[in-house]
Amino acid sequence: MFKIVKREEMSGGTVILNEIEAPLIAKKAKPGQFVILKANETGERIPLTMADTDPEKGTITVIFMVVGKSTALFKTLKVGDGYQDVIGPLGKATHLEKLGTVVCVGGGTGIAVLHPITRGFKLIGNRIISIIGARSKDILILEDRMRAVSDEFYPCTDDGSYGHHGFVTEVLKEVLKKQTVNLVIAIGPVPMMKFVSKITKEFEVPTIVSLNPIMVDGTGMCGGCRVSIGGKNKFACVDGPEFDGHLVDYDELMLRLQAYCEDEKRCHEGFCRLQEAK
Repeated sequence: MFKIVKREEMSGGTVILNEIEAPLIAKKAKPGQFVILKANETGERIPLTMADTDPEKGTITVIFMVVGKSTALFKTLKVGDGYQDVIGPLGKATHLEKLGTVVCVGGGTGIAVLHPITRGFKLIGNRIISIIGARSKDILILEDRMRAVSDEFYPCTDDGSYGHHGFVTEVLKEVLKKQTVNLVIAIGPVPMMKFVSKITKEFEVPTIVSLNPIMVDGTGMCGGCRVSIGGKNKFACVDGPEFDGHLVDYDELMLRLQAYCEDEKRCHEGFCRLQEAK
């Protein structure tokens, strides 16, 4: 069992932080890599990119949004409970190098994935501009941590309740007009990454995105996480999860992510009814 040693609810309980005992993973994990978690014997395997690691404590941190049955089940786990399985580190780590100015764009729970990557680029001497967004101020996560590793910091909210009133892409475009940027990293909802990549392509700025397709085994065997990159099939679990944002077929990715939405909705509703009946 992989015990939960810290638990925190964010965004009114819709986003959960779990710090989990996993010493071997914590020792080897690098920014950008992910783990696959399973709550119990009959549970679903869920891939989550690590938001932080602490090799000295032997822990990893994951942050997830409750969107379906499995993440609702994850939410029921308290401090002292544990996951039956945590597998990792999986995927290719972020290629960190000193480039100059790096713009880090995050949306929603993608900010959790972005944080260790941003910190990694900062630690090796890059100038960091961070742009993070959410629908409203009360669901904007990890602001303090992102601000601490940024030379310039721009929060955005769709409803204007905090920071820039509008999308992260609007701020990104203004930054690119005024400054020389050597790399953009965008992690968040697929539409956000799609439009970030569209903008950066106009400015000819290299762009990296982290993809979240449907995944099963995490080792390249099942083919469930295939994505089209520059017209070629790639597997996010072993070839990614990070790819050149200018080569991703985002429309195909969005269609594949919607394939099981109705089934997921029914399972989630059934699970919630069972929980309410207890």
